[in-house]
Amino acid sequence: MRKGKSFTRLLSLVTSVALLFSLLLPALSQTAYAERGVVDLWKAIKPLTTIASAMNTGAHPDDEHSAMLAYLALGRGVDTSSIIANRGEGGQNEIGSELFNALGVIRTRELQEASAANNVTLGILSEEINDPIFDFGFSKSPDETLSLWGEKVVYERLIRKIRELRPDVLIPAFLNDPSQHGHHRAISILTVRAFQDAANPDVFPEHLERGLHPWQVKKLYMPATEKDYTVSVPVGDYDEVYGASYLQLGEESRFMHKSQGMGRHYDEGPHYNYYKLANTSEGAVDQADKQKEADFFDGIAYTFADLAQEVASKTGGQQAAQGLRTLHKDAQEVMEAYPQFAEVAREVHEMKRDLEKTVAQVEASQLDEATRIDLLHRLRVKAEQLDKASAEAVSLVAKLRPETGELVAGQTTKMTVTAYNGGSVKLNQAELRLNAPAGWQVKPLGETHFAELGYNQTVSADFAVTVPNDAPLFHPYKASAVTADVSWEAFGSESMVRAAPTQTIAVLPAFSVSLDPQATVLNTRHPQEPIPVNVTVRNYMPGAATSTITLQVPDGWTVEPASRTLSFASKGETKSTDFTVKPAASVPKGKYMITAKAANGSVESSRDVQVIQYPHIGRTYLIQPTELTIQAFDLVVPEGLKVGYVSSGFDDIDQYLRQLGVDVVELDAKEIESGDLSQYDTIVLGIRAYGFRPELIPSNGRLLQYAKDGGNLVVQYHKPFDNWSPDLAPYPITVGSPSIEWRVTDETSHVTMLAPDHPIFNTPNKITEEDWQGWIQDRSLYNASEWGDEYVELISTGDPGEEEFTGIFLTAPYGKGTYTYSTLVWYREIPALVPGAIRMFVNMISLKQ
Repeated sequence: MRKGKSFTRLLSLVTSVALLFSLLLPALSQTAYAERGVVDLWKAIKPLTTIASAMNTGAHPDDEHSAMLAYLALGRGVDTSSIIANRGEGGQNEIGSELFNALGVIRTRELQEASAANNVTLGILSEEINDPIFDFGFSKSPDETLSLWGEKVVYERLIRKIRELRPDVLIPAFLNDPSQHGHHRAISILTVRAFQDAANPDVFPEHLERGLHPWQVKKLYMPATEKDYTVSVPVGDYDEVYGASYLQLGEESRFMHKSQGMGRHYDEGPHYNYYKLANTSEGAVDQADKQKEADFFDGIAYTFADLAQEVASKTGGQQAAQGLRTLHKDAQEVMEAYPQFAEVAREVHEMKRDLEKTVAQVEASQLDEATRIDLLHRLRVKAEQLDKASAEAVSLVAKLRPETGELVAGQTTKMTVTAYNGGSVKLNQAELRLNAPAGWQVKPLGETHFAELGYNQTVSADFAVTVPNDAPLFHPYKASAVTADVSWEAFGSESMVRAAPTQTIAVLPAFSVSLDPQATVLNTRHPQEPIPVNVTVRNYMPGAATSTITLQVPDGWTVEPASRTLSFASKGETKSTDFTVKPAASVPKGKYMITAKAANGSVESSRDVQVIQYPHIGRTYLIQPTELTIQAFDLVVPEGLKVGYVSSGFDDIDQYLRQLGVDVVELDAKEIESGDLSQYDTIVLGIRAYGFRPELIPSNGRLLQYAKDGGNLVVQYHKPFDNWSPDLAPYPITVGSPSIEWRVTDETSHVTMLAPDHPIFNTPNKITEEDWQGWIQDRSLYNASEWGDEYVELISTGDPGEEEFTGIFLTAPYGKGTYTYSTLVWYREIPALVPGAIRMFVNMISLKQ
């Protein structure tokens, strides 16, 4: 049995790895789900009891410490925020085939839903599609991460979030530990640095122009273990109101990360997260020598009463302090009124009146500027929380219903705002408003003000909304362009709630134009072979429309016909048409682009609208240029090659093989379990197939017998927990763990072909050094740490400064056939049309003894 590199170093990592997973011990309880009504009311009023705030920072969607966040936000009512660097574009997808930007859109929506479940304020540092802070894949180095992201870009946005949200406590999700992902380490390093720099007015002084003042976080905590900690967070405590522990509530939010397969079931019982105090600010109560603390907020003002005590000691703070004491009493009375909705509403509105007085007192006080700015921020947060508490207490339901969520520039549509009173408190002076961007026309079509709104009554207001001709297209990372405000009076004060639309409101191009294929290979052995291009057009214009479709091709290439015209009877109708593109007589190897345009008079569109819709995140869109990428290179594909493909749903390799002329058949469970496998020259198992195709484990004997009888069985990488066991292969293969130790993240790493005479490097395509150039994101994932002596080690490669792997590309004769196990990232390289990867994959599926 052979072993891969770093095997003996694994034991030294046990302690650090245990740290990472100490919060996620699996158990068997069912996920708890909060009820509506009294639970939502409690969730809304609990934050009124504290003025404390905390921020958790991480790199990717799912990095958040969900159980701790649930404990702080849901259990303690702390103003809690989660700041995440990127949108997870470089990860894998366990619910579909979307990758890169489309996956980033999915993971963003999942993160938004997860944060909402925990009542957590979310901030994402990545702001745009193809933002500099992009998930470029796994990194072993924080230096590499920050050089690619742009350290100043990341740091400015992180400092900005801290100054916007002004947390008392700062908690990075990870340590700067060599066992960690480089993205995690980078954000940890910057968070630790920002603890001081956010308070320094010389660091990003331009923030002051935006109204953002320096802010000194009071305490910094780092993840810790049971053996060495300052604070233990009792996430296993059971909350009777929610009917679950905070660990279980945290996992409810993690189940929203479905594209990453997150979420576990935990039994009830004691459980703790551990954190160690790393720094305190000058002026805060010094906790540095304290071995243990009751919680994160030891020595920090936690209630209005605590804050009043601090303010009273300052010059000009007596009157403001009295207002804060009144608010402390108000908050207690709100909680004592629970769960009587009308009484809670009365106390909430009394607190609103007192808060307005306190704001005026602070504004008129002689307090120093820093104290006044801080107080006004905390009171502004409390005002927003009181509005939410009022809406829950009076059972006010506000909705914004667009006639259609899919709009085009220049279109006029109707939108309806409704307010429903489900409680016993009569509401007065209800006002319904529609908010739209500058340049949009919003015209009320009737009454928007209603003197009374009684129990079980609904009032509504219709608005005509016109989208300007220059309106920007929908951006999946921006807040909704249109929202509604509903305000009302009760018990002598006014409240307001903002409603998002019941469906996504998106300004889309008049026509969505998509090409099939979106990427393809031009074989320079047959350069004049025509390329069929199918163009699909969806009409988003209201009503009937016509559209003239044209293709733009490289110089010297031709397209037939020159144009086609499609007629649409109504909005939403989709039609397709075909073109034939003929390359020039001679096409040098390289990359070429074909674009398409749909035109209706002055209205033109060369954008593809990708609809992304899943039950847990709803419907959203990704709008991108309509392009067909063509990669020209030399390729030999054996005639008549027939491949059975076992897809896990995570890759599109089979589609690209079909474009190359390979006869590919998707193998379903019945075919795998009882079909005639001998008809296939090769059977390929997609990435992680054993983890997601339940029929594979009981049918593995049939697959191995297929190879033994002369078939060519190709297995792509698996994670250790994808139901993989060494004996699934004909000769044992053990997947290395932890993953950071068994991967090559440098896509430009030097590759040595250890068996250059092997057919996989020679037939039917001659593989050379050039074929290892131009790879993207990674070389390999989840490499083997041990394997049988029967395997031929085909290549060696590794990240700079590290020992090279030889368990990346393994093949062995088995009976009359062949078994190959490969951890090269084919699923990324082939859709990216990397010539060498395609040529080698064709060789791999063409193997014959």
